[in-house]
Amino acid sequence: MTGNVTTILALLVGAAYLIGSIPTGLLLGKAYGIDVRKEGSGNIGATNLYRTVGRKVGVITLIGDCLKGLLPVLLVKSSSFPPEFAAWVGLAAFCGHVFSIFLKFKGGKGVATALGVFLALAPLAVAIAIALFAGLMFIWRYVSLGSISAAAAMPLAVYLLGGSKTVVIVTLLIAAIVILRHHENITRMINGTENKFKA
Repeated sequence: MTGNVTTILALLVGAAYLIGSIPTGLLLGKAYGIDVRKEGSGNIGATNLYRTVGRKVGVITLIGDCLKGLLPVLLVKSSSFPPEFAAWVGLAAFCGHVFSIFLKFKGGKGVATALGVFLALAPLAVAIAIALFAGLMFIWRYVSLGSISAAAAMPLAVYLLGGSKTVVIVTLLIAAIVILRHHENITRMINGTENKFKA
């Protein structure tokens, strides 16, 4: 990359990170007088908002977190920037959600923001992952199991569908982080203490 191109990429990545860092769930919870970090699972994501604040707020959180990943990537894809820029911008937005600068580099588990990123980068692979998520949710009712399995399936789906090397690498990184962020859920599932989703 030339100096100018590197600078532009750095600016785009920085902006995407800041957008991703906006703690949608925390802000929505506080609007209802609740600090979701102190309620339920303590997570700022849509599932905990759904359980502690209500269905409507949970859905809005899901959409908001998804858009944080979707919009920056779509903006870059629709521009004249090199194609690989979109993947790195997506990774930055995702990392912003998981390691938010506004929350002392803490954050959510990244599933909804990753969904937004992947919808922009590899929509067909997302369809496969969503089908897997839905199937596992129907059978076992664990959001965490569905999320982990969908994340694990994404890199393979992207590769088999002909994704670029950069997109495959970014997908692997995002999937690994999502799975690692669910380590407590994995422990609870092994122990039989994980909460099941109730509509």
